[in-house]
Order: sequence, then structure tokens, then C-alpha cells
Amino acid sequence: MIINNFTEYKALEGQMVGFSDWHTIDQNQINRFAEATLDDQWIHINEEKAKKEGPFTSTIAHGYLLLSLIPYLWKQIAEVRNVKMEINYGIENLKFGQAVPVNSDVKLQATVKSVTDLRGTIKVVVEAKLLIRNHAKPAYTGDVIFLYHFLEKNNSNDTILY
Repeated sequence: MIINNFTEYKALEGQMVGFSDWHTIDQNQINRFAEATLDDQWIHINEEKAKKEGPFTSTIAHGYLLLSLIPYLWKQIAEVRNVKMEINYGIENLKFGQAVPVNSDVKLQATVKSVTDLRGTIKVVVEAKLLIRNHAKPAYTGDVIFLYHFLEKNNSNDTILY
């Protein structure tokens, strides 16, 4: 799906707009995330201990690793064009529903909840659900907030923000 401006975004308000591709969370990705964030809790990186002592019989992905995939997975659903600047503004009403074991496949389901013009800054709230293959409950649900500054041309061909 391609979104070129505020009007096209506004037309999607209230609609489930799609799914990303499946993405496999492997141990290498979990380990790299642990290293980058200094979060080396054993439930994420110690495969032997997780198998023997952990409640999931394997390591699990960090919750923040799963959240950090939102921009990557969202771009598989929607290509937002004519943007001077896009800001990941926040997440509201976030709830983790289920752990994601290593080697699980996940995908994002996105619903555009609201689109608001704040005097040229476009605020978009997208309900994000991270689904896990073969699991009934999502890994998380939350309202992701993006801010956009769209480009438009005026009659003199100068670029202005919309």
C-alpha cells in the first residue's frame, strides 16, 4: 500500500490495512540485541539453562527487540511517500500477551486508528499486533504513534510542508 499525503492516510482511518511478511526471530538476532542493549538475562541468551530451567523450554526474544521491529515490519505494509520527516513518537496502551520463543515466526497486523492534522504535522495512531505463527494470542498489542511532515508543491514550485 502506498500513502502519498494526509488525504490518503485519512481515508484509511478505522481500517485494518494489512500484514507484514513473517519474520523469524533466531538466536543470533536475540544475542545481537542483548549485546547492543546490555540486556544479557539468561532467559534470552543461555540456551542450555533456558532449556533446563526456563518456563518456555527455550530462550525467548526480548520484549524490546520485538517492539524495535515495528518500523521494519510497518514499512512492509505501507510505503509512506512525499515525507520530509517521520518521527516514531510513542506507543500507548502496550500490553505483552505472550513470550516469543526462539525460532518463532512473527508478523505485524496494522489498523489505522486515527489520522489528525496538527497544523501541518500529521499524527497517525496505528494499532499494532505482533502475531506469532501457530499461537492464538499476540506477542503484544499497542497503539503506535507516528508523526509525519508531508511535502507538497505550491504554484511557484517551492516545496512546502503540509
